[in-house]
Amino acid sequence: MRALSLLLILGFLTVLSVASCVVIPLERAFPLNGLVELSQLVARDQLRHSRMLQGLVGGVVDFSVQGTSDPYLVGLYFTKVKLGSPPREFNVQIDTGSDILWVTCSSCADCPQSSGLGIQLSLFDTTSSSSARMVPCSDPMCSSEYQTTATQCSQSNQCSYSFQYGDGSGTSGYYVTDMLSFDAVMGQSSIANSSALIVFGCSTYQSGDLTKTDKAVDGIFGFGRGDLSVISQLSSRGITPRVFSHCLKGDGSGGGIMVLGAIMEPSIVYSPLVPSQPHYNLMLQSIAVNGQLLQIDPSVFATSSNRGTIVDSGTTLAYLVQEAYDPFVSAITATVSPSVTPTISKGNQCYLVAASVSQIFPPVSLNFASGASMMLKPEDYLIRSGFYNGDTMWCIGFQKVQGGISILGDLVLKDKIFVYDLAHQRIGWANYDCSLSVNVSITSSKDFINEGQLSMSSSTKEMLFKLIPLSFITFLIQLLELVEFQFL
Repeated sequence: MRALSLLLILGFLTVLSVASCVVIPLERAFPLNGLVELSQLVARDQLRHSRMLQGLVGGVVDFSVQGTSDPYLVGLYFTKVKLGSPPREFNVQIDTGSDILWVTCSSCADCPQSSGLGIQLSLFDTTSSSSARMVPCSDPMCSSEYQTTATQCSQSNQCSYSFQYGDGSGTSGYYVTDMLSFDAVMGQSSIANSSALIVFGCSTYQSGDLTKTDKAVDGIFGFGRGDLSVISQLSSRGITPRVFSHCLKGDGSGGGIMVLGAIMEPSIVYSPLVPSQPHYNLMLQSIAVNGQLLQIDPSVFATSSNRGTIVDSGTTLAYLVQEAYDPFVSAITATVSPSVTPTISKGNQCYLVAASVSQIFPPVSLNFASGASMMLKPEDYLIRSGFYNGDTMWCIGFQKVQGGISILGDLVLKDKIFVYDLAHQRIGWANYDCSLSVNVSITSSKDFINEGQLSMSSSTKEMLFKLIPLSFITFLIQLLELVEFQFL
């Protein structure tokens, strides 16, 4: 009987301990086989940086962005979400620099009707979803203390929002609650169709760059640190872990995977998040080129109202403050000058290369707090900009920021696993081939499943007893012993 009791306890604890992960496939907005002017990408980054600025409480930080118009082979990442009852699919941009999930409303008169990205645009109609409800002004989430975005109360008692951007672009609308449907990985090779009630925005007006059809999507999926981000909403109710991950494929047609949960990889290194910041700020301490530390004053990396280093999947390029950018470019040029021809193209430092860049250009290391280094291959800081006299022209992909914040965008984030561990206030990364399957944790670092080949690890029993308090286990044993005594 005692053995049976222990088996029952293990079975009960297993049910309690398994947490679900949500796996989201990604696609590129701009295919890699098409040329995009660098000025277009810088302009798009500047727009989304102004969006980030509007989300700050207590003031606006000036993100001074500069760039050139060099052509650039790159993509923006977006995914599909299912909203409403019955669920409908919407293509939304992945954005770790903002908090809110919003999609275009059917009542929007000036919003894009078509997209040049090869996707069919969808409009959210609250009357077509049986589970959609407007958020009233009396709801606590409508107060300014709860969120960082501008809210107001409409005449119809709807909780409304308005995002105004620095160049005049923006969106406004109202908040609704409705069902988000997703596939939850439950372990033991099982995937369950799940849904949860969430708050998101329904956009009734868009202006500026958001109205352009060449890169139009259905909305933006904010994965920021705020209470209204989907990851915060789901994790606060125990539906998903308080961690999310992505692996963005950089070559070929792009794509990748987004996971509401932790991707597991032995080579992942972690660095703590800077506390009390609205974005994913890391403490960059130094930069090394070919193993040699650059002479950069560490104070230029310190986080303040207009300094610091942000990880942001919504930014296409990467940006370095001038005090770090200049010695960085000088070190790269000095290392490769004997083998390539340095040149300036449209104000950007470029190189005419006859061989493979991986054989000529040095590795770069971005060194963060807690001894976590991010190793960059040449393709992580260079962009291919066409051909000249039979040679390939490669240009420095980092842009110079004069008196601003360094931002690690998709140029750096691609071809790496990134884990945003909000529970432990840290970010981890590791170089990875994102065309491969990934191991996804459903409980802790000792238990993971392989996406596409789902299985539970053999350490489940040991981990379960670590997760459940010993006093609770003792109580269950005593309870089963009492039941056992009653039948003697």
